[in-house]
Amino acid sequence: MGSRKMSKGRENRRKERRIKRRKRLFTLIMELLILGGLVFGGYKYFFHRDRLEIAENIQLPDWIDVQYIDEGNPSRTGLRLDGINNIVIHYVGNPGTTAQQNRDFYNHEDSDVCSHFVVGIDGEIINCVPLYERSSASNHRNHDTISIEVCHPDESGKFTEASYDSLIKLTDWLLKEFGMKPEDVIRHYDVTGKECPIYYVKNPDAWEQFLADL
Repeated sequence: MGSRKMSKGRENRRKERRIKRRKRLFTLIMELLILGGLVFGGYKYFFHRDRLEIAENIQLPDWIDVQYIDEGNPSRTGLRLDGINNIVIHYVGNPGTTAQQNRDFYNHEDSDVCSHFVVGIDGEIINCVPLYERSSASNHRNHDTISIEVCHPDESGKFTEASYDSLIKLTDWLLKEFGMKPEDVIRHYDVTGKECPIYYVKNPDAWEQFLADL
C-alpha cells in the first residue's frame, strides 16, 4: 500500500509539473504575441505619421499645377488621412474631357467626388487636394490612399502616350517621396471591384506593364 501511494504521489507531482510547464509556455506565447502586436502597431503608427509629416511639408515640383478645391465644397471633406498605404489609379470615365474640366467639376457644389490628382490627355497634371487630406475617390480606402484620376480620349479608357508618360512620372515621384514600392500602386478595381480604370481591368497585362514601367 505504501509503495502504491508513493507511486501515485510521484505521478501526481509529474502531472502538476507538466501542467505548470504548459501554463508557462502558454503565458510565454501570449506575451510574445502581445509584444509583437505592440511592436507592429507602434511601427505602423510611426510609419504612418512619418508619411503624413512628409505630406504636410512636401514641395510639389513645378510640373504639377496646384488648384485646390474650395474648402467647404462637398468634394473636399477636409478630413486628414490616417496614413498613406497605397496609390490608387482611376480613369475619369468621361471620354474626351480635360484635366481642367474634371477639376472644375470636382469644385462644383453638386459634386461629392474628387481625387488628389488629375492627369490630362495632353499630359498636364492638376493637384486638387492637399496630400495630407482625404480625397473622395476610393470608397472605403479614402482614409489611407492617394488617388490619381486620368483622362482618356475614348470609351476604351486607354490613356494617351502623353497621359501615360505623365502618370508614370507622377507615380514615380510619389513613390520616391513616400518611400513606397510599385506593388503599393493599385487600381480602383482592386478596392471595390469596379471596372476602373477600365482599360487596365480588361487588359491586366497592360496593368502589369505599367507597374513594370515604374
